[in-house]
Amino acid sequence: MKAILEELAPTGVLRAAINMSNFLLVTATDNAGNPDGVSPAIARAIAGKLGVKATLIPYKNPGDVADAAVLNEWDIGNIAAEPERAKTIQFSPAYCEIQATYLLPPGSTFTSPEQVDSAGTRIAVKNRAAYDLWLTDNLHAATLVKAESIDHSFELFRDQQLDALAGLRPALIKQQQLMPGSVLLEDSFTAVQQSIGCQPNKPHAREFLHAFVRDAIASGLIAELIDQYGVTGKLSVAPPITDH
Repeated sequence: MKAILEELAPTGVLRAAINMSNFLLVTATDNAGNPDGVSPAIARAIAGKLGVKATLIPYKNPGDVADAAVLNEWDIGNIAAEPERAKTIQFSPAYCEIQATYLLPPGSTFTSPEQVDSAGTRIAVKNRAAYDLWLTDNLHAATLVKAESIDHSFELFRDQQLDALAGLRPALIKQQQLMPGSVLLEDSFTAVQQSIGCQPNKPHAREFLHAFVRDAIASGLIAELIDQYGVTGKLSVAPPITDH
């Protein structure tokens, strides 16, 4: 445990970076004004396992969390694992997943995510969101129009009459209500996997976080937190971890 603490909590406190823009993982604030929800609860559970206190450090969006990884501002960061982020962060296996898909304007002829990826198609997306990083790497023909916030991405979609709005399914369900006649695709183009990151070259921390996520899924902790914070049907428990 000493080696793990030296890598994960060298100051004697677990500094946990929390992405405040994910409304499914951060659903409220507690009586002290700290973030609360599935992500903060997991950070507190990790600190409890280590026998230290947790300090929750809020960040406006996941890009800010990723940028802070190289500045030694946090010990663990709860954001989605993506190849671009993995250049500076080593990630645990996923503990939960969120489907990402498209909202289409009234009259759209698209019926699948694959059809959306066509020449001349313009897709609104929140810049540096996990699904934006996935689309940036995987789209072949469509063009991304990037916004600085989820609300702004909808405004671009509406005001510039774009062909699709990319986002997490729960957020798109709400945004669909703002555009009568719009269509939410049933299929998803990816599932955004939420993980626990730490700085690279920390082998003891990597092993500890791997085991923590494995056990949290197997014991039902993740499912319990999803239910406790009222996001059942919006978050899904990640598949069980059967090996290293």
